[in-house]
Amino acid sequence: MGNRVFITDYISEVNERISVLFDERDIEPKLMESMWYSISAGGKRVRPVLNILANKLLDGDLKETLDIACAMEMIHTYSLIHDDLPALDNDKLRRGKLTNHMVFGEAFAILAGDGLLNMAYEVLMANALKYSENIKAHLLATDYIARSVGVSGMISGQCADILSEDIEEDKIDINVVDKIHINKTGKMLTASLMSGALITNPSKEELNAIETFGRKIGLAFQIVDDVLDITGTEKNLGKSVGKDIEAKKMTFPHVYGLDNSIKIADDLVSDAKDALGMFKDKAKDLILLSDYLIKRTN
Repeated sequence: MGNRVFITDYISEVNERISVLFDERDIEPKLMESMWYSISAGGKRVRPVLNILANKLLDGDLKETLDIACAMEMIHTYSLIHDDLPALDNDKLRRGKLTNHMVFGEAFAILAGDGLLNMAYEVLMANALKYSENIKAHLLATDYIARSVGVSGMISGQCADILSEDIEEDKIDINVVDKIHINKTGKMLTASLMSGALITNPSKEELNAIETFGRKIGLAFQIVDDVLDITGTEKNLGKSVGKDIEAKKMTFPHVYGLDNSIKIADDLVSDAKDALGMFKDKAKDLILLSDYLIKRTN
């Protein structure tokens, strides 16, 4: 079974459920069009799939975690819309399409991002109430998500990323590079896994193993992203390339070099797999996904 085969099955579930969640809401038509433009633009749906696989690893219920998985994709999409804005990365292409602000203007792009973020929390709260007998676990999962994508997580990483642009070579701090990657990308990927795991009421040992896996794979994922910004093409990636170099950002290839960065990513994935050792064969899907993430070309 190829990596992409089993991933596609989960992507279909996520896409169908996202469509239903949108249909259930009375959203101003222009705002709806802008939000839907980005959420339906494709993408690998890595974060929802991680959520589902972590839940499955601990014998959870797909129905119970599916809305959490969808909320993670909404949060991710909001971050991409805002990331692409002229005030930040000023990108014109995302997922092979014009970025949201290029189609709907900056005002509606901002509002679409705001809408997706807030809708994600609506979905998380409604799902928690639906499973009221397990509401404490759902609140723990939601809290983990909120902290991971908020001011101590993804937003903090984005701030550090902006502050690191065009920095002089002799002022590059390796610790800052790690901080950017861990916060900007790693914490959301870890939250995707942990939110799927937390609602199964796992043991401390199980949670620690999944969190370690998430941290390692999250950092590796961003390193591969940085590498692809140099080695990839606009056609394959569906987005602009070479922007990190142009902005002189503190990426792993910038600090460690291309070959060393690839080796670091490989080592991180190997460590991530080792972290799941206690689960033995039950972890095979997460192992397959980690291999796919590290070997991807888009």
